[in-house]
Amino acid sequence: MITIADVIKYEGDNNTFIWKHPSEDFNCLTQLVVHESQEAIFFMNGQALDVFTAGRYTLDTQNIPIIGKLLNRATGDKSPFHCEVYFINKTEQPSIRWGTETKIQYIEPTYGFPLSIGASGDMTLQAVDSKRLLLKLVGTEAGLSQHRLVSFFRAFLLTRIKTYIATVMKENSINIFELDQNLTLFSDSIKALLVDDFADYGMKLTQFFVTAVVRPDGDPSYEKFKQLHFRQYADIAEAKLQQQVEVIKAETEAKVTLIESKALAEKRATEGYTYSQERGFDVAEHVAQNEAVGEFSNLGIGLGTMAGVGGAVGGTVSNALTGALNSTADVDAKTRTDAIATEESSSHVFCENCGTKASPDSAFCEHCGKALNVADKCKNCGFTFRSQGNFCPKCGTRREG
Repeated sequence: MITIADVIKYEGDNNTFIWKHPSEDFNCLTQLVVHESQEAIFFMNGQALDVFTAGRYTLDTQNIPIIGKLLNRATGDKSPFHCEVYFINKTEQPSIRWGTETKIQYIEPTYGFPLSIGASGDMTLQAVDSKRLLLKLVGTEAGLSQHRLVSFFRAFLLTRIKTYIATVMKENSINIFELDQNLTLFSDSIKALLVDDFADYGMKLTQFFVTAVVRPDGDPSYEKFKQLHFRQYADIAEAKLQQQVEVIKAETEAKVTLIESKALAEKRATEGYTYSQERGFDVAEHVAQNEAVGEFSNLGIGLGTMAGVGGAVGGTVSNALTGALNSTADVDAKTRTDAIATEESSSHVFCENCGTKASPDSAFCEHCGKALNVADKCKNCGFTFRSQGNFCPKCGTRREG
C-alpha cells in the first residue's frame, strides 16, 4: 500500500518500450505524472480502463470516472480494488539491429541462376497504439525492453524478411552484382511490406535499412556470372576509352597540321610569294627534269600549268622554261643541219686529185680536169650504188653493166 498523495511517474530508461510501476492499489488522491512522448494506462482488476497522455493527474473519482461510483463507498480513502499503471515510451528507438540467421534461397533475376544470400541492418521502431502493444506483447509481465522486443520479433523477421527480400529483388529486377548501389530502393521496398506487420502489434516501423548483404563468394556459379557481368562493363569502358584516345589523336593531328600551315604561310609571306606561285615552281622544276622535255606535248602541259604563275617566282620559272625551249630548238636545228650535210655528202662527188667537189653529173673535175671516179647510179631513181649488188636497194630496178 502507498500513502495518500504519493506520486507515480516513469522511472525506466529510454530503451524500454513498456514499464510497469511497482506500486499497486493506489489511494484515491495519488498523483500520476505522465511526461511528453509517454502514455500511461490504468488497470483495475486486470482490465485496461483509461489511457493518460502527458500531464499531472489525481487518481480520484473525477479523473477515473469508470470507477467513480465504487470509490464513493466508505472505504477509509482506500481502494478495495487491485490497481496497476503501465507507462508506454512513445519515442522513436533507433539502431535496433536485425539479421537473417540462415541464407535466403532465390533465383537471381538478371542471369537466372540459383543464389543464396544473407542480409542484416538497422531499424527504428515507435509505439503508437499503447493498449494494443501492451495487451499483445506484455500481458502480466513487468515491462517490455528493446532487447526483449527484438527477441520477440526475431522469428517474425526471419520469416517475413526472407520472403520479402526475394520478392523485392525479383519484382524490381535488382542485380545481385549491383545491389550495393540499389540499397536505398531495396530497403524502402522491404520497409513498405513490413509496415502492416508491425502495425498489428501497435508498433510503427519508422525506418528500415539493409546495411549488409552476404554474398556466396567462392561459389563456382556465382564467380562465373560475376566475371561475366564485370567483363561486359570493362569491354564497354575500354571501347569508350579507345574512342576518346582516337578523338584526341585526330584533334592533335589537326592542330599540328594547322600550326604547320600557319608556319608555311608566314614563311611565304616573309619570302614574298604565294602558295600558287610555289606550286608553279614545283611544276616547272618537274618539267625541266622530265626525260621527255623535248616533246612539245609535255611542254604544252607545263606551259598551261605555269600560266597562272606571276611575280618574281613566275618570271624566274618562265625564264627557265624559255631557256629549256631554246636549248631544245638548238638541238633540233643542229640535228637537221647534220642530216642535210650527210645527204649532201652522199649526193656529191669529190676529185681524188685536188679534192674539189664536183657536180653529181660531172665526169671530170672542173678545177684540175682529172677524170672523176663516178659510181654507177640507178637509171630509174638515181640512187648511187655503193655495193656490188645487181638490183637497186631503193626501187628494185635491175642494175646495168
